[in-house]
Amino acid sequence: MRCGACCCNPDENRAEGFPYYVEVEDPRSRLLSREDLKKRYVVLDPEGMPHLRLDPSGRCAALRGKLGGNVSCAIYADRPRGCRKVEAGSPRCLQARRERGIDPPSVR
Repeated sequence: MRCGACCCNPDENRAEGFPYYVEVEDPRSRLLSREDLKKRYVVLDPEGMPHLRLDPSGRCAALRGKLGGNVSCAIYADRPRGCRKVEAGSPRCLQARRERGIDPPSVR
C-alpha cells in the first residue's frame, strides 16, 4: 500500500511473455463469486485458471495511484494470497522496486 511496485507483472514474467501474475486461488473469494468484481479484476489464463487482471502496462487493474507514491488497492480486503505474501522491505518487495525504478524504503 506504499508504492505499488509488487502490483506489477515482474520483469521475469514479461520477458517470458507470461501475461498473468497473481493467481486467484480461493474459489470462495468475492473476486470470483461477485460478477461485477470478477468482470473488472479477474482474467482466465488459457487453462481456465483465474488471475488478477493486468492493464496493458502490466499493472494490476485494482491498483490506484502513481507507482512509487501514494497508492491504494481497490480490492485490498479481498486480495489473493499471492498479494498477501509480499511484505514491505522483503527481498521480493525490493526486487519489484528495483524493476520499477523506485528507491528502497527508508529505515525509520
